[in-house]
Amino acid sequence: MRLEISHISKKLKQTLVLDDVSLSVDSGTVCGIVGRNGSGKTMLFRAISGLIHTDSGTVRWDGRLLHKDFDVLPSLGIILENADLYPDYSCLKNLQLLAGLRKIADQAAISESIRRVGLDPADSRPYRKYSLGMKQRAKIAQAIMEKPDVLILDEPTNALDTEGVALIRQIINQEKQRGALVLLASHSQEDIRLLSDQVYHMSNGRLSRPVEG
Repeated sequence: MRLEISHISKKLKQTLVLDDVSLSVDSGTVCGIVGRNGSGKTMLFRAISGLIHTDSGTVRWDGRLLHKDFDVLPSLGIILENADLYPDYSCLKNLQLLAGLRKIADQAAISESIRRVGLDPADSRPYRKYSLGMKQRAKIAQAIMEKPDVLILDEPTNALDTEGVALIRQIINQEKQRGALVLLASHSQEDIRLLSDQVYHMSNGRLSRPVEG
């Protein structure tokens, strides 16, 4: 399957945050996107997922048109910077609530995803008492629990220690091998270098291939 983004643009308060962006990526690929804060990476991910409408251009998944054939990508796992889980619920309870929306992940799949990121499904502590690293792991667990076709990861190794970074990189590679399309934004050059099959640079809302060498 293929994700095809064609000439999408978006203005916010007269500022062009996405400027004629086009991209085509196939399943089983990790596509790395690099750029400074405010370059448009998160806005691009919101547009691709269907969380915002663009002013022009199209997003297609497997030939079907976003906002016409479906409102959001039909098989999507996503983490975005500054997006959080419910603070007063445990990781397990958070994932159970989210799984109830689409009824794809059963209890076994939820518990498996929590264990994959190095957390304990039996831990009853509320999310607000987690360390930053544990919170990051929990958000990744919710992104992978339904084994989505598209995985959008905005700074997935943020706040993780060395062990956590290695684990999340392993998970990303596993998801790629499973056949998922992974869109990855990271300030870590090592994340991008080790994980990405294709790398694009984003600046001032425009997307381009970086100059090699």
